[in-house]
Amino acid sequence: MKLSAAISFSLSLLSIEFLPPGSALAQAPYYAGKTITIVNGRSAGGAGDLKVRALVPFLRKYISGNPTIVSEYMAGGGGRQAANHLYHKVRRDGLIIGSLSSTLAESAILGSGGVLYDIDKFIYLGSVSTTSQYVFLTRKEAGLDTLEKLRNAPGVRIATNPVGHTVYVTARLMAYVMGLKAPNIIPGYPGPEGDAALMRGEVDGRVNIGTALVQRMLDWLEKDLVNLHAIVKSPIDSPPLHPRLAKLPELGSLSESPRDRRLVAMYRGFRQAGMPFVLPPDTPKEQAEILKEAMRKAFSDPAFHKEYEKLTREDPDPLTSEEISKVIRELPRDAEVVELYNKITSAAPLPAR
Repeated sequence: MKLSAAISFSLSLLSIEFLPPGSALAQAPYYAGKTITIVNGRSAGGAGDLKVRALVPFLRKYISGNPTIVSEYMAGGGGRQAANHLYHKVRRDGLIIGSLSSTLAESAILGSGGVLYDIDKFIYLGSVSTTSQYVFLTRKEAGLDTLEKLRNAPGVRIATNPVGHTVYVTARLMAYVMGLKAPNIIPGYPGPEGDAALMRGEVDGRVNIGTALVQRMLDWLEKDLVNLHAIVKSPIDSPPLHPRLAKLPELGSLSESPRDRRLVAMYRGFRQAGMPFVLPPDTPKEQAEILKEAMRKAFSDPAFHKEYEKLTREDPDPLTSEEISKVIRELPRDAEVVELYNKITSAAPLPAR
């Protein structure tokens, strides 16, 4: 080798050796060769797990370094076990992500037993399932074809899922805010059984999620088999799922007092918080920003929307890190509304108006 070439080669080696630590040549991406564990606050195979599975390949695609991503299932305590674990017991290195229950914020704000975390200290990466619409309806034969008739009919029989289920809470909330007279709310009906009971005349009313109405019971709407009375939407500006739903009064507009409006806003916020992906407090900002950006890119990928719909039979309705953080921040937390909400979610009779 000629002397000039040797000197040039040596200088090149020196320049590489002394490149700044953040340069591409000096340092591989942080996540290269690493494994990210998603602490999945539910059992394997359910609807929530399918939503995580739909996202994982796209999250991996957009994290520089293409890390391996695995799930660790931790059902228990309505999601509180996984949240407590993530908050207190895991490393803060960006390699542990939580996919937590939709009750994360609800349990904390309502003071549920076993909550050992602070929702304001988690780092929110995004959420994949944040939109919901619930409709209060009655069977045609009950003759309750106006909201006024529904309000004036004592003891309307309303089928719901078991105590604590979202449909149970929603039915009691809507009955309370609409001012029904001593409604007879009957828990214990899984979704299809409640629908069948309504059609058989065993009960007078039901609360159904909007997607179920347009996917499984479309004939109820198209054959005019039910009377529709009100809808509660999260977020409130969600587009209607069917033309008949577009004409319904939104529950917030039926709230007669500031307290009731805050009550509905609390419910709406709990639903909109959806199924959040979070990092434990004090995760380094650099890793958090990498994951937030990867989540944003995954949500924007048309292939993710297609995979999500294939696995879940739903359209994704994601929130970015900034959007879900805002939802959490703005949840009503005043003691009066918390006390009332706890009464509505309980198995006790609805509070008097």
